[in-house]
Amino acid sequence: MTTRSPFHDGERAVQERAGVRDRIERLGGRMIRDFMPEQHRLFFEEQPFVVAGSLDGEGLPWASVLTGLPGFVSAPDDRTLRIEGGVSPGDPLASNLRAGAALGMLGIEPDTRRRNRANGVVSATGTGGFTVRVTQSFGNCPRYIQARAPRFSRDPTTPSVGSVSEEGAVLSARAATIVAEADTFFIASASARAAAPGFAGEQADGQGVDVSHRGGRPGFVRSALDGGATVLTFPDYTGNFLFNTLGNLQANPHAGLVFPHFDSGDVLTLTGDTHIVWSGPELSAFAGAERLVRLRVRRGKLLCAALPFTWSHAELAPEFE
Repeated sequence: MTTRSPFHDGERAVQERAGVRDRIERLGGRMIRDFMPEQHRLFFEEQPFVVAGSLDGEGLPWASVLTGLPGFVSAPDDRTLRIEGGVSPGDPLASNLRAGAALGMLGIEPDTRRRNRANGVVSATGTGGFTVRVTQSFGNCPRYIQARAPRFSRDPTTPSVGSVSEEGAVLSARAATIVAEADTFFIASASARAAAPGFAGEQADGQGVDVSHRGGRPGFVRSALDGGATVLTFPDYTGNFLFNTLGNLQANPHAGLVFPHFDSGDVLTLTGDTHIVWSGPELSAFAGAERLVRLRVRRGKLLCAALPFTWSHAELAPEFE
């Protein structure tokens, strides 16, 4: 349990706006730990994939899907995660890993709708993988997760990609199709201090990188062209009121999105600039939305056949039935 506030200014501002500030501050120290409980350590070690959030040299967030045989993520103690391999060739994460860099980690088990977060800093890198010193650990509720189970379709210990193509500000036809068909994506964001030059890994007041799950009915991410760029709009539903993602976007309006395509195994990862729509008639186009987030695409990568899985038929989350 943390003894100081686990929230930075951006998170506190959004909590205040939502009218939950005092309550969440009282609960925050119990909800967000500076260590992983045993069940979280075991959970990460059981997963065949995890999601990571990182920052590039410009301080822009990227989200990545890492894969491997269960055990490729290990937790030798309650403040350490070790990841052996798992990074797809061409994924931006490979260039973003360095000692002292902030990193967000999400373990998610779609078939059971369990998920846990472990944020921290990279403490070591090497040819075989990297190590994360965990400074924030907390669980999430099962809401909005489409239940589907992965089965390996090839050996995941030798990550391979059919091809890697660069995406510009205007998405290619294939990338636009992946977005249009998505019922799931993951969003990486960062606090202002973590994204600023010279960040040395300090995690006081919730500073760092976070990566989170987003789910909805297929088509819940809308796409439009505006001024020479693709703009993606997606709903923000009621959650745990910590506002880790929105708090980061409030303080540092940039995000990375990764869309796994469950049929083809393709992975689309994007980075761009965000704007939060807090209220107004636009929300009515997204049933159940409390707010909207818009992301103006800067660039991205399309990793073809990057996921070594076939997936069971998706069972929609109860919230969408």
